[in-house]
This record gives sequence, C-alpha cells and structure tokens, in this order.
Amino acid sequence: MKLGELKTAGHLPTLIAAFLYFDFSFMVWTMLGPLATEISQSLAAHGFRLDPNQKATLLAIPILSGAILRILLGFGVDKIGAKKTALISQAIVIASLFYGYLRGEEITYHELLAVAFGLGFAGASFAVALPQAGQWYPPRLQGLVLGLAGAGNIGVVLDFLFAPKIAEYWGWQAVFLVGGILSTFIFIIYALMAKDAPADVYKPNPKRLGDYLKLLKDKDTWWFSLFYAVSFGGFVGFANYMKVYLMNTYQVDMSQFGLEYLNEPNVKVVAGYFGALCIFAGAVLRPVGGGIADKLGGVKSLYIFFGATAALAVLNAFVHHFYLAILILFLIMANLGMANGAVFQLVPQRFGRDMGIMTGIVGCAGGLGGTALIKTLGWSKSAFGGYAAGFFLFAAVVAVAIIGISLVKTRWRTTWGVSAGGRI
Repeated sequence: MKLGELKTAGHLPTLIAAFLYFDFSFMVWTMLGPLATEISQSLAAHGFRLDPNQKATLLAIPILSGAILRILLGFGVDKIGAKKTALISQAIVIASLFYGYLRGEEITYHELLAVAFGLGFAGASFAVALPQAGQWYPPRLQGLVLGLAGAGNIGVVLDFLFAPKIAEYWGWQAVFLVGGILSTFIFIIYALMAKDAPADVYKPNPKRLGDYLKLLKDKDTWWFSLFYAVSFGGFVGFANYMKVYLMNTYQVDMSQFGLEYLNEPNVKVVAGYFGALCIFAGAVLRPVGGGIADKLGGVKSLYIFFGATAALAVLNAFVHHFYLAILILFLIMANLGMANGAVFQLVPQRFGRDMGIMTGIVGCAGGLGGTALIKTLGWSKSAFGGYAAGFFLFAAVVAVAIIGISLVKTRWRTTWGVSAGGRI
C-alpha cells in the first residue's frame, strides 16, 4: 500500500478536496472553545454575564448539533450526492460565520446559540468527506484513504494556537471573519476539485431509516456507541472546554509562565498554547492507538487506554499544581485519542457490511458524549465552584465502559471475532 497508488487508483483531486474540507470544517466546528473567554468578556461588557452553565451550553451546542447532523447529512449523501450535500452544508457554515462577524460585539447570547448550531454543520462534515473520498478507491486502499481524509482532528489545535492571538489584535469577531474567508476559499476549491464517483466506479447503496433501526436493535451497536462516546466524546468535550477550564483554574500560573518564558502578557493567548499542547496529543495519536490495537487487540488496548484515562481523571480531581495538571491533561487527551483509534479497529471487524451506517451512529454517540462532558464540567463549576466533581463523574463513566468491555470480550472473541481477520 503506497501513497503513489492514490494517483492512479482513484481520484486524487477529490481526496485532496475532501481532506481540506474536513480539516477546515473541524477547525470551524471547535472554534468557540478557544474564544470562550473573549466572548464571555464581550457579553459581560454589554450587560450579559454568562454563568458556568450558560457558557457550557454555548460550547456544547456545536458538538450536539454536529452529532445529530451527521446522520442527516449521511442521508443527504445518499439522496443528492456527497458534493451537493457538502456545498449546502458549507454554505450554512459560511453564513453562520459571517453573521457572527457582522453582528460582532452587539450579538446577543441567543444569537450566538443560533450561530453555534450553524457551526454544527461543520462538525457533520465527517459524514460527507469520508464517504466521498472512499467511494473512489478500492478496498485495499480504504484504510489509507479514510485515514488521510479524516485527519481533521488537527484543526482544533490550529484554533487554540491562532484564534486567541487574532482576537487580541482585532477582537474575537475577527476570528469569525478569518473563518468565513477560509471557509469560502475551501468552498470554491471543493466545488472545482471534488467529484462524485461515477456509477462504473462506485455503486451506491442508499441507507434507509430501517437500516438504522435494524442496527439499533443490535446490542453491540450500543456497546460501541458507549465506547466512542467516552473516547471521542472525551476528546472533543475536553478540547472545547479546555480554555475555560484552564482560565478558571490556573490563570495566575499561566500569566506568570507567559511573562517569564514567552514574553506574552496576554494570559488568554498563553491558555490557548497550553490547550493546543494537550489537544495535539489526542489529535496525532489516534492512528497510533489503531496500530497498537492491531498488535494487541482492540479489547486489550481499550482496557489500557480507558484504564489510564479513568486513573488520570481521578488524579486530576485532587491535583492543584499547574505543571502536573498540564501533564495529566496531556496524558488524558493522548489516551482518549488512542482509544478512538482502538474503537475503530474493532468496528469494521464487527460491522464491515454496515460501516457507513455504523460510522453515522457511533459518530453521533461521540458527539453526544462530548456534549454531556461539557455540560458536566459546567455543572460542576456552577454547583461546587470547581471541577473535581466533573472529573470524578467522567472517571465513573469511563469505569462503566471498562466494565462493558469485560462483559462483551468473551462473546466477541468466540463469535464474530473468530473470523474477523484482525486481533480482537
């Protein structure tokens, strides 16, 4: 399997367009996270002070809408084609970004919630970019193609690196302007480069509502949904809430670090850097987790990654030392990223014939998990003045997932795992 085969075995312009579409979409989907502090201060200056629950709701809306819209856009791919679905979705994202920019500091909280919902269409791009890229390529290249097209998690790192600095110079609304311009540029590139696979290359197999209902009757669907709600939900939830957590907990430490080591007086920018560091671990280690799962088996790998995540979450509830907390958060995100790869080492082996539908269902579960985590952290801050309860509750959910693995591993290994072709 060589990269050179991508030039002749499929349609390279579509693969490139799908990668750009998904990468920039993921960046837009999570852009409220690194801007949360700036937006909160702007609203407060205009007489609307966000409480922790309202702030968590604002950050959770794109994740929640993105989760649900993944299934909707999946139907769109079947009915009108991937390209038309992507262009319609991207147009809604662009309109949301420019609306946020034009309203600027005069925007209300409820208008922001509507903009946040529109950004959910960017998160749903997963359900369009991956199928469109995959349709062009033979089975032997699917892993490479989907890995390249789906490497968009790195977009959230770019948010944390650049958004706070742009906001410092030109205001938080300028980040929406930059996002809108970039999204328009991607819209044009995608419109010119991407093509739906012709009938002689790919034979569509449209998904029906009954197909989803059939899989929802399978208990393994629910187990995989739980595992991905923990792994991807944990990753995207912590990523979106990272700056709020750091600013509320370690603002003094980050301010001191910025002045001493970075010559950076803006603590919000420093928080973005530390957030990017932690998120980077989860973004780049997803394929590593898949590789470990190939060698050790998905079940054993999830034991390791989930076990480490639960222990680290409990430890972080007790830790109040800044540098140790950053190390713990880095390791939590690393293990969640690797767990994402391990889950998707198992899913194709169990649901190979229904992979398209399962991607939508499990992806939706991941978004719902991220939404729940953000709201849990907001509730913890509001109810107790800190985040210990939120980390304890997250660790408990991870423990439930570990128990779930124990309940299914023997059945999996003695039924479909026998002929799956990979290590279970």
